[in-house]
Amino acid sequence: MPIWELLGEGRIPKRYAPGQMIYLQGEMPACFYYLQQGEARSFLSLDSGQERVLAVHRAGDLMGEASFFDCCPRVSSAMAVSPCLILPVDRQQLDTALLKHPELALPMLQYLARTVGRLSRQVGSASMPAQQRIARFLLEQPTGDQGRLACTHEEIGQAVGASRVTVSRVLRQWSRSGIVRTGYGSLWLLDPERLQQMAEPVPFA
Repeated sequence: MPIWELLGEGRIPKRYAPGQMIYLQGEMPACFYYLQQGEARSFLSLDSGQERVLAVHRAGDLMGEASFFDCCPRVSSAMAVSPCLILPVDRQQLDTALLKHPELALPMLQYLARTVGRLSRQVGSASMPAQQRIARFLLEQPTGDQGRLACTHEEIGQAVGASRVTVSRVLRQWSRSGIVRTGYGSLWLLDPERLQQMAEPVPFA
């Protein structure tokens, strides 16, 4: 049983339809969310009217936890991509779960640290070449069966600040090289080690 199931003992998750908003950028967080089933994405709404995808979430992920613990307005929004079962966890529910299951505390801190680290890397990668930004984004996403990622070229472009044309060109090159395999709304990481090499900074001569 995934450890986050301990957060929802005796509680019924909420159902979200594809396209339904889970939380909104700028609102004060009353809870964070445990995604039990389905897929969702978190994104930034920019002043230009565009959206920048931060992460694609899958079953077993937590969402909105950084703002919840920081007690500050949410810096992103989240939306269901597929039918989802999601458990909201407020402060009282979290306190109760931690008292009953203190073994939750360390994984919670580790998860929060990974979230902050991922967001920091995304900010720091703004000046990197598009190929490097794409590689880092793909490696940071949770994968399904056989290394499958459920994301479109447009979503990848929104996440890394590149055009859809640029993303498609890079993925075609990697597909020909056997690094990834692309499909409708999905891609598969065939060679994560080579992709990791693409994500590393280029050393100065």
